[in-house]
Amino acid sequence: MTLKEIAAFLNAELIGDETVTITGIKGIEEAGPGDITFISNPKYRKRLETTGASAVLAPPGTVNPRINLLIVPDPYSAMARLLALFYPEEMHSGYLSKKASIEEGAVVSEAAHIHPGVYIGHGAKIERGVVLYPGVSIGPEARIGEDSILYPNVTVYKRCIIGKRVILHAGVVIGADGFGFTMPGAKNLKFPQIGIVQIDDDVEVGANSTIDRGTLDKTWIQRGVKIDNLVQVGHNVVIGEDSVIVAQVGIAGSTKIGRSVIIAGQAGLAGHITIGDNVVIAGQSGVHTDIEPNQVVSGTPHIPHRIWLRASSCIPKLPEMRKNIGSLVKRLEILEQVVQNINKKDTK
Repeated sequence: MTLKEIAAFLNAELIGDETVTITGIKGIEEAGPGDITFISNPKYRKRLETTGASAVLAPPGTVNPRINLLIVPDPYSAMARLLALFYPEEMHSGYLSKKASIEEGAVVSEAAHIHPGVYIGHGAKIERGVVLYPGVSIGPEARIGEDSILYPNVTVYKRCIIGKRVILHAGVVIGADGFGFTMPGAKNLKFPQIGIVQIDDDVEVGANSTIDRGTLDKTWIQRGVKIDNLVQVGHNVVIGEDSVIVAQVGIAGSTKIGRSVIIAGQAGLAGHITIGDNVVIAGQSGVHTDIEPNQVVSGTPHIPHRIWLRASSCIPKLPEMRKNIGSLVKRLEILEQVVQNINKKDTK
């Protein structure tokens, strides 16, 4: 595409030669002639002087006469649109491999694409446009909504519900038993887990993440949620619309997470707590109580982020502070002894 065509597609302001042809998209350091790249972080602006790209998507206020610029409000989002245009997802037509195993009573749309090695249990329903890659296992009475993609070795247990345009990456497990036992640490008697997992439309779950079924009701992942790799979601958890859960997060059972919440990597959330809308939980935080909406928290146990930053800045100074406090204690002891000696003389 020419820069003129790309500018029209993105509704961008073009500064430079509109006739330049773009044939590929690369990072700012790897890009060469014919490539377009982007900058969204101000610290990368200096790389405009060295990049070999033919054009750069850049935020308002960017000026550089040596290179063609397409000015857009959000270069990162614009690049996402351009990538989808240049590198579209593989299109799948209706296909049912003879090497797939489909039990009697399962309903599979003729417009679904079922690879070899797929298992579909009795009473399951696979809707049009669904793609099931090799090794996918769909349990009895489970439902997979239109245009969803399940990558190799995804497992969906019985009766679980997957919405439309859901992406489950390789190794995801949906609907394993929740971790529920009576008399824990003594008898460890299993509490049967008879609920389901419900995943609403436009959710994406990263590789090897697990979402446990509800004990009696459901674990519910609401519309637009994005979950990274290696995340554990416990039984009866509810994650609100458009929330983002980053890698290695663990969420214990019955926790309720609001809308548009961001939980950064390796954070851990205790069970039976409520996280309000628009909360941000920093990486490696340990959350043990409810959090009101619109808060940013950090640390273990979690505290407001600004306080955590101030506390963290003191940590490197602790050895010196300890030394100084020890010195002050000794000086105070000497002063107290002097005062005692003076008082003794006065009493005489």
